[in-house]
Amino acid sequence: RSVLRLYGDARPAVRFDSGQALLLRDQHGWTAIIGIPLEQEAPGTLRASVSAPGISDYDVIVDVRSNRYAEQRLNVDRKYVEPSAEQLERIAAERRIIDSALTAVRAVDVANLQMSAPVGGRRSSSFGLRRFFNDQPRAPHKGMDIAAVAGTPVVAPLSGVVTERGNFYFNGNTVVIDHGQGFISLYCHLSEILAQPGQEISAGTVLGKVGATGRVTGAHLHFATYLNGTAVDPA
Repeated sequence: RSVLRLYGDARPAVRFDSGQALLLRDQHGWTAIIGIPLEQEAPGTLRASVSAPGISDYDVIVDVRSNRYAEQRLNVDRKYVEPSAEQLERIAAERRIIDSALTAVRAVDVANLQMSAPVGGRRSSSFGLRRFFNDQPRAPHKGMDIAAVAGTPVVAPLSGVVTERGNFYFNGNTVVIDHGQGFISLYCHLSEILAQPGQEISAGTVLGKVGATGRVTGAHLHFATYLNGTAVDPA
């Protein structure tokens, strides 16, 4: 991710290629936070345009540095590596639903991005891992896996609104929370969902229970965070 520090009382607008940056306010000014896609492997630059009342618009250039991620190889049921035509149709329909939830932008103030862990346990897979399922390359890991006993309660790490819930082919039982300004969190592979669509929740609200639904090798929580539609490291 990229963080820009902006000073002054007037609320700025910070825009870049894929949308508008999330803004946090403190006693000194504003902080703009932009998610950088994992797919952007090569180093380069990001241009952000800043505008605010009473000042001339200006651009900020941010250097994007390359990062190397480890590899992970997993063996799963063949249907999760070579889906049938019918399963591919389901996957495509679910992808549209999930993408819509992960790219939503709700225009509300966000006080902070400090999150507690949604469940206690060992972090079993890190963000950005280059993944191979049954020796076939797949998309990099876009979240944090937390190993925990099936049935362990999963709680919201930050206040927000439940915008999606359901059972999906790869993700299993899933909950999506909108925290505002394009900051979204995702909870997958639950054994049970307790949150309701449209529910306004506070930090600590129980969303569901750890499970092993969807494409998994054992019980765990897949916890992911998104900013301006881009997966960013929850840690």
